[in-house]
Amino acid sequence: MVSDDLCAVSWRARPGSFVGLMTLYESNYIRLGWLVGDLRALTGEHRSRVDGDCDLKLTVLEHGPYTTMLSLTYAFESKRSLADTPDLEIRVYHDARVAEASAVGQDAVRRAKRVSALATAERLGPRWSRNMLLNKWLEYCVDRGHRFGAVHG
Repeated sequence: MVSDDLCAVSWRARPGSFVGLMTLYESNYIRLGWLVGDLRALTGEHRSRVDGDCDLKLTVLEHGPYTTMLSLTYAFESKRSLADTPDLEIRVYHDARVAEASAVGQDAVRRAKRVSALATAERLGPRWSRNMLLNKWLEYCVDRGHRFGAVHG
């Protein structure tokens, strides 16, 4: 397993800085690889079931030659509210080997269409928060035993 301990962090990188954010994206990519395996080969919808934990649902929303857009959330059997659960849209940049949580919440897919228009106006703070959530959640899911695709089982 590739370790994100090897992510090179400049001595100038500070939490919340641009350099720190890019390092966080790199760590997200590595951790997503722990969960999924080959990100380029992934298509469709997948579930990971682990005893004692909620099902984890991964959906490929869009797959291009250089990027893949994913949705990652918990899948509940009941009509439970998703307001308190992580519900992330993740854009994977294959050539740069980074993954960015581009939107959070139930309307993540709708907001993703506006992300490119708003990206230049958005400060780093919200991006930092979304991607710290993704980073910690990916580690938690892997620690619980969740896996998708080729790494499943």
